[in-house]
Amino acid sequence: MTGQGYRGFLRQLSAGSTAALLLPPYPLLDEREMVIGRDPNCQIILEPTLYISVSRRHAAIRPFHSLSNGLPRWEICDLNSANGTYINGQVLRGCQVLQAGDRIELGQDGPVFIFECQFSPSSTPRYSPPPEPTNVIAPAQMPMTRASMAGHHKKKPDSVTFTQLFPIASTGQDLHQKAFLIPGVLTVVFVVLMFAAVGQPLVFNLLLAGYLAGAASFFVYRLCGKPKPWLVLIGCAATTGLILASPLLQLFIFIFREVLPGEVPKQGEMVSLATLFIRMFFGTGLMEELLKALPLLGAFLIGVLLPSPWRERVGLWEPLDGILLGTASAVGFTLLETLGQYVPEIINDATLQVGVADNSQLLENGQLLGLQLLIPRVLGSVAGHMAYSGYFGYFIGLSVLKPRSCVPTLVIGYLCAAILHALWNATGYVSPVLLAVVGTLSYALLAAAILKAR
Repeated sequence: MTGQGYRGFLRQLSAGSTAALLLPPYPLLDEREMVIGRDPNCQIILEPTLYISVSRRHAAIRPFHSLSNGLPRWEICDLNSANGTYINGQVLRGCQVLQAGDRIELGQDGPVFIFECQFSPSSTPRYSPPPEPTNVIAPAQMPMTRASMAGHHKKKPDSVTFTQLFPIASTGQDLHQKAFLIPGVLTVVFVVLMFAAVGQPLVFNLLLAGYLAGAASFFVYRLCGKPKPWLVLIGCAATTGLILASPLLQLFIFIFREVLPGEVPKQGEMVSLATLFIRMFFGTGLMEELLKALPLLGAFLIGVLLPSPWRERVGLWEPLDGILLGTASAVGFTLLETLGQYVPEIINDATLQVGVADNSQLLENGQLLGLQLLIPRVLGSVAGHMAYSGYFGYFIGLSVLKPRSCVPTLVIGYLCAAILHALWNATGYVSPVLLAVVGTLSYALLAAAILKAR
């Protein structure tokens, strides 16, 4: 038997089907690799608008010949895809030799392919695009594979298996990969800690703010679809917090609010909307967006110095890296600003407004107002600080990816983020309706940048 009579195929499961309906096969070549992805130059092209979780060049199927019998075999290699490749539910790390019936999934809940192989008297065909989906091969004509044979085992009707009675016995791996097990465990931990902190407002506020910030970050992280170590993101947020607590903040305030026309209006001061916007543009937009971008510069410089693969994990090399690090920096800024400035201020104002600082009822009212401020500020950061900094981070990553155009790219991104930030602050003095419009626009721009980066 020669390699000319041995053929390999990839057959995609139809979208949205739970009955394992198979589409026409993609014949595999035995002389060169075939790349699967959304890029038009791939050999197996997936619809970009339908499979947004698939990378442009997601995975490659590479042929090789067995030394024992000379027959061709194939291996699959992940091409540093954003959402990973899974073989029979297991994460693919590097390359793996394919066996008949292997189930290939491009990203969690992404498109699924079945690897098939068979002997044929005809020679191996050259690759050609699959026929239209209307010409679906009838089940009787499909070659029997490990996956299809599994359904032919005889069992008694209406019988209940052990794994059906105890689902956790067969879904352990999927619990970690698809059921958000770690976020669920962290939620339980935070709930227990918050129960223990009842009666201790400072600790309770810290725990609640940390949990809400983590939930907002996880939402953006999943939307980006690119793995980035959480320790790196937490470190980026912590770095921003340290910058705010350092003398560097006073230097920024001096430059943007005293040298430049960015003086923040004092309580009760009446200014026009145009004047208010200009002040906010310099005093909050330009100042705070530049401050939050400093950890991103640090991540880029650290990544340059590290060897691979740490340089890719830690560093900033493309727009998705910039978005993830930018939103993480914004989380650190929001937490310190909320817990260190706004919440204490509103508590003090509530307890001192009638000159009775030791009244327990007034103190409780102040703490309640602080809690009511904390929740919307932290959750709203998705359409606020995280949106501005993530959007600027997209441009920072784009400038790294395309260094020849880095200066205009950075300038445009910086100005856009500062304008959005200034609009949010200025409209907050005018109308809650305008504030909602600006917040929606900010989130829409962040989401569009994420989708474009992916």
